[in-house]
Amino acid sequence: QVQLVESGGGLVQPGGSLRLSCAASGRTFSRYTMGWFRQAPGKEREFVASIIWSGDSTYYGNSVKGRFTIARDNARNTVYLQMNSLKPEDTAVYYCAAASGATTARAMGVTSRLVEIWGQGTLVTVSS
Repeated sequence: QVQLVESGGGLVQPGGSLRLSCAASGRTFSRYTMGWFRQAPGKEREFVASIIWSGDSTYYGNSVKGRFTIARDNARNTVYLQMNSLKPEDTAVYYCAAASGATTARAMGVTSRLVEIWGQGTLVTVSS
């Protein structure tokens, strides 16, 4: 079973950048489709981005498309989320997620029910 630990959250000014990391334990990390979700206070959880095991296919939520980039390093058992041009509405707890390797990147974006493993979350605050 893979366990996920996020890091890299913090306070950043609007227009700034931040990179989140998600370190996975276990030797089967490369078999999973990985993703990021977020939840702002008082709002429902929202899909952010996903990436298949090989890194060849990614999928993004409409609100972050063109500003965020997801990547993975299977040798380091780590998935990243590079966030640029941050806006106050990006403020949320960001969660790393893992789904079966048979899950396409788009499928993870369509429904979070495919997620098998969640991280504990890391808080991102965008404010001046």
